[in-house]
Amino acid sequence: MVNFTHSFYFRGHLCISTELLDMNLYEFIKSNAFRGFSLKLIRRFTKQLLSSLNLLKQHKVIHCDLKPENILLRHPLHSEIKVIDFGSSCFENEKVYTYIQSRFYRSPEVILGMTYGMPIDMWSLGCILAELYTGVPIFPGENEQEQLACIMEVFGPPEKHLIEKSTRKKLFFDSMGKPRLTVSSKGRRRRPSSKTLQQALKCDDEAFLDFLTKCLRWDPDRRMKPEEAIRHEFITGQKTSVPVPRLRDSSPSKRSGSVSATPRPLPEPPAAAKGGASLRPRDSSGVTATSPLKQSIPASTSRRTSGVSTTSSVQGGTGIKRISTGGNTSYAATTGSIGSSGLPRASARSVSAKHDLAAAGATAAMGRRA
Repeated sequence: MVNFTHSFYFRGHLCISTELLDMNLYEFIKSNAFRGFSLKLIRRFTKQLLSSLNLLKQHKVIHCDLKPENILLRHPLHSEIKVIDFGSSCFENEKVYTYIQSRFYRSPEVILGMTYGMPIDMWSLGCILAELYTGVPIFPGENEQEQLACIMEVFGPPEKHLIEKSTRKKLFFDSMGKPRLTVSSKGRRRRPSSKTLQQALKCDDEAFLDFLTKCLRWDPDRRMKPEEAIRHEFITGQKTSVPVPRLRDSSPSKRSGSVSATPRPLPEPPAAAKGGASLRPRDSSGVTATSPLKQSIPASTSRRTSGVSTTSSVQGGTGIKRISTGGNTSYAATTGSIGSSGLPRASARSVSAKHDLAAAGATAAMGRRA
């Protein structure tokens, strides 16, 4: 979890200062040319994210906006990460918004207008891990109708009792409870249950597939919980049929926000990534596009409103500008020597040097699919 340092008022605005961190996981994926990472690296990230979710659960807090942009590396060459941006978060018994989570990572219960709780963060986690493996979002819906169609394409329609609880079911289902057909802007029709998770990810690792399946269950009551996930075979390497002892120091309160005292280095990168990688559109529906490194920013700018943001921000140090227009967010290349926090770095590092460091830090996998 990102560490709060202090706060102050400036011209009537409350400003919050945090520790300085490095690139976010979307930038990390991009610096690896959207090729995805090894399961070994994904496992390291997952353990840390589960520690964060366990801590949130202890305090009954829902993050409400977990996505690669809100998970930052502590250092470009190490695999330690921090969760940031609690501008949408709330206590479980004091939910404020109904329009939350960025679309690609939005849980079915939020889309359908059902009551929601901490399981929505586990859904987002499953989406993030799938994206870390493939390099692209697993459910890249252009709008909420297609978002639900993307989910049904892999997992089939939701059970009837879930549809009946939905306050927005008429948008997605006909009077018989059958999914309404949707067509993307490219003319693509997504048919329910037309492909498996294994096919969607092009992955044969049974433990990883089972882990994701349990994170991405339609029914939030049946979705895997953080304390169950930390004991899953994908994390421990041991079959779950045998009781697995809790990992030593697995309590987030004992970790002081990190997985190990000594940062673990990332794998060595391959040759420089091919230039000209196309930038995929990102979604920020229902959230405000704020700087990924919340250093001394007005707290008022990080709060979400129920609607589409029309702000834009520069993703620090990667030369990518996020632009929101009418609910569709795209990225455009920019130039300049802007640091990851939107401020100049303490050391005068050029943009090209920053790019080289990002490419070096990205890594991953180089044993991809191992």
